[in-house]
Amino acid sequence: MKKKFVFTALGLALMTLGYVQAESPAIGSKAPDFSLIDTQGKTHVLSDYKGRVVVLEWTNFGCPFVVKHYGSKNMQSLQKKYSDKGVIWLSICSSAKGKQGQMSPADWNKEIAHAGAHSLAYLLDEDGKVGSSYDAKTTPHMYIIDANGNLVYKGAIDDKPTHKQSDIKGAKNYVSAALDEILAGKKVTIATTEPYGCSVKYAK
Repeated sequence: MKKKFVFTALGLALMTLGYVQAESPAIGSKAPDFSLIDTQGKTHVLSDYKGRVVVLEWTNFGCPFVVKHYGSKNMQSLQKKYSDKGVIWLSICSSAKGKQGQMSPADWNKEIAHAGAHSLAYLLDEDGKVGSSYDAKTTPHMYIIDANGNLVYKGAIDDKPTHKQSDIKGAKNYVSAALDEILAGKKVTIATTEPYGCSVKYAK
């Protein structure tokens, strides 16, 4: 999934701006339930996964910040590592029709196979309702829900807010740290961080 991107500093700054939405659900509150269809035509209802730890990953394969984590295989490695430990990993695209990142299910499946992704499913949220309910601002924007259905982490994937793959090495991965704590029965130490990436391409 190697792609080349050339961006001005202004362009990158503009892409990191979040979409103005309703207030984000609070840490410790029940995660908003939803029902979405994946790229294979299967329906996924969040509440059906109660009793399992769930990761929600907002994505857009046209975004250079997403390419950073997929092109380096960082995201796929996280998906596989924690899926193997019983975590439900769901990737969500809230790009509206005609906007960057929106694809047909067939094209999505080609890209997913090419990337070697290990997410349980890629869910399509073209009307943006689910993204809005979580106040998802960027791609990637990460959320973790505990086995009781409570939101326990929301924010960035790591502490290096750039699109450079070279910055992954040595970065503090907030998602990995939070999942390790949850799986060990501990409270998440860093529960909220500022997300970075391209703005979610909602319909306006």
